[in-house]
Amino acid sequence: MKKGNRVAMLGAITLALTAAPAIAETHNIAAGADAQEKLQEAMILAEPGDEIVLAEGTYALTDGLSLDVDNVTVRGAGADKTILDFANQQGSGEGLLVTSDNVVLRDFTVRDSKGDGIKSKGADNIVYYRLTVEWSGGPKETNGAYGIYPVESENVLVDATTVTGASDAGIYVGQSRNIIVRNNHVTYNVAGIEIENSFNADVYGNLTENNTGGILVFDLPNLPQQGGHDVRIFGNTLRDNNTPNFAPEGNIVASVPAGSGVMIMANRDVEVFGNVFEDHGTANVIIVGYQQPFEDDNYQPLANRIRVGNNSHGKAGYKPGFPEGALLAAAMGGSLPPIIWDGTGEGVVSKDSAPALSLNLSKPDQSLTEAQPAMADFGDANADMTVPAVVMPEAMEAIVKR
Repeated sequence: MKKGNRVAMLGAITLALTAAPAIAETHNIAAGADAQEKLQEAMILAEPGDEIVLAEGTYALTDGLSLDVDNVTVRGAGADKTILDFANQQGSGEGLLVTSDNVVLRDFTVRDSKGDGIKSKGADNIVYYRLTVEWSGGPKETNGAYGIYPVESENVLVDATTVTGASDAGIYVGQSRNIIVRNNHVTYNVAGIEIENSFNADVYGNLTENNTGGILVFDLPNLPQQGGHDVRIFGNTLRDNNTPNFAPEGNIVASVPAGSGVMIMANRDVEVFGNVFEDHGTANVIIVGYQQPFEDDNYQPLANRIRVGNNSHGKAGYKPGFPEGALLAAAMGGSLPPIIWDGTGEGVVSKDSAPALSLNLSKPDQSLTEAQPAMADFGDANADMTVPAVVMPEAMEAIVKR
């Protein structure tokens, strides 16, 4: 080969090698005295496409962890085998904070973090899969607020997780869009699952039991994203969500009455269908407007276009957990119907065979002493409303199939 041709070929090979993406690396981490340093180092040094693999064992961690690299997978050996234990955490922050896109968190447990269990912020295309987040001391006000906590994100998938003991919400998705929360088990939290100020969410196939409230769909004022809408709650089992409310005073969920199945507040275009409700002291379904004072001119406080249908209703209304509830139940013959609506908002309808009560309030913040309770007559308004299904990117769905 002529010298000129050889030089040209070597140059082409060099260019090709330097242009090629780096081969994905696996960072293997084992439990032990240096686990804190090794794990955080791996999260800092990881490159897009890398996988951080946590071996079986209990990792005694003294500080929170953070990940800010796109396209990284953090994988344990199984939620019952890989335990990130934050019992001796020095700070008060999250166990794990993620602020990057295309991240997969799977097959490990976060236990006893001082703050939230796992939080992701501005993390698009994030997958939480087969995780456990728990506070081992039972329901306590001093537990972290949120177990699984994605916020300000697009394309959020929370699948097959277990959360126990959160003092606010076990699974909370806030100010996000295109969300699926499915196949999870949430127990002994204040709220089992909460969708807040979010657009386009499907919540299905979950078991919520022994929380204060099973599933909440809230919209609040004074947040960058508001006007929550297009939420479907279907195919869930909600039972015995009667745990006394243990949220810190002043939190919005501190007002959730014990014994609530599904509670919808100030959202629009919400469907509740095909769920099984069993044993709720206050009600299986509660539909209300926002009741607290606010000064946000852009905020809309009413629940509009809410459709309830094809649900199975068990025992409910026998021990109302809100002020004046006992008096209201006495006036209704000793218990409340399974469905309660404050009477405000437009396009609210139930097609369930279970009876529904309207409080006939003229505005959400009106005192219950001014209520004019009567069995709700919804008519046919909004009876055929259909909220579109949420579809995740194929690459995200593929992750949970392997």
